[in-house]
Amino acid sequence: MKKLLENKTAVITGGSRGIGFATAKLFVEEGANVVITALDQKEIDEAIAEIVTSGGKAIGLVADSADPKTPKAVFSKAIETFGQVDILVNNAATNDLFSVEDTTDELFEKTTQVNYAGVFRYCREAIQHFIPRDSGVIINVSSTNGELPVSGLSYASTKGAMNTITKNIAIRFSGTGIRCNAVAPGLTISDMTKPWTEGTIEMGTVATKMATYDPLYTNQLAPMEAIDQANAILFLSSDMGKGVNGVILKVDLGSSM
Repeated sequence: MKKLLENKTAVITGGSRGIGFATAKLFVEEGANVVITALDQKEIDEAIAEIVTSGGKAIGLVADSADPKTPKAVFSKAIETFGQVDILVNNAATNDLFSVEDTTDELFEKTTQVNYAGVFRYCREAIQHFIPRDSGVIINVSSTNGELPVSGLSYASTKGAMNTITKNIAIRFSGTGIRCNAVAPGLTISDMTKPWTEGTIEMGTVATKMATYDPLYTNQLAPMEAIDQANAILFLSSDMGKGVNGVILKVDLGSSM
């Protein structure tokens, strides 16, 4: 039986842990070569070792999504190693829990550079490689905060902007072989969400608001696993989702309805 991503190559930013790593492992199981990026070399080495041990083909690169030079360097290495890139998963992100009055310029700039500008630059680089082949898929890992902005101002704003980037690219390439969608996770177990999933968060202004608006944050609904998000990303990346373009797919147990 043919695997869903056989002979495909995927670049997955923030791929050494959490949703990114779960996606990388799932993609490899479905026949893809993967290129993961992260900030920590030790985490990359451990992730790649696990993937390779399972029989997958993968490389890892230390790369900062806030650096404008990063996307071109990552794609160049991916193409040098595997021949071409078929799928981009923009997963790297930084979070915050500060409301508007407590958001500094430095925090806003850092969050914007990783979650918004970095996503834009990776999308632009991917599209330049996809256009000549009239083929390629971009999946942006957004958040339910993109539509129900109860997290920190910087984080929620950048996720809303990511949704707009997703739809704009989808409209631009509608009717071609290039697709762009987003997955918008609800509360999912990861290093980023440990304060909630492990019950250690100090319930300040923003956290309290999140608990008010989203039942996932009050433990009314159990948090999801990273694989739940990876499954959605796989669907949109493969031919199973070839009729889907410009969609922000919420994977949140219906908590943000």
